[in-house]
Amino acid sequence: MNDEKVTVDDLLKRIDELIDIFRILSNDLKEISNSLRGIAGSRMAAPIQEGGEVTRHLRTIDDVQRFFPQDLVSMLYFEETSEHVLIRPRQYLGSENFAKIAVIVRDQLGGEYISAGKESHFRVPRKT
Repeated sequence: MNDEKVTVDDLLKRIDELIDIFRILSNDLKEISNSLRGIAGSRMAAPIQEGGEVTRHLRTIDDVQRFFPQDLVSMLYFEETSEHVLIRPRQYLGSENFAKIAVIVRDQLGGEYISAGKESHFRVPRKT
């Protein structure tokens, strides 16, 4: 029975571990919710036939920013060109934030990472 005796310290440690797990889950759910809000809020209009040509919606910086959680948006600088929305870091991102951004850019926005030393950036096509 002594081997199975649980102390108050053991219980408090387990509670702290569960709180940490809940915090991680809460943050993940918040990110997923923000991404879904971005997707729902930026549903692009279907291409419209005008004079035999299909016109497509051009993404703006706001359209792209809606896909990112606010904590990531504050780490990034967005720039619009005629063909792309460029995303550059304002600060060191670290591997975890870089991976989160890369997944959103690639999987949700159809973009890519351009490795160019100090000029490295993410590039998202404006045409949908």
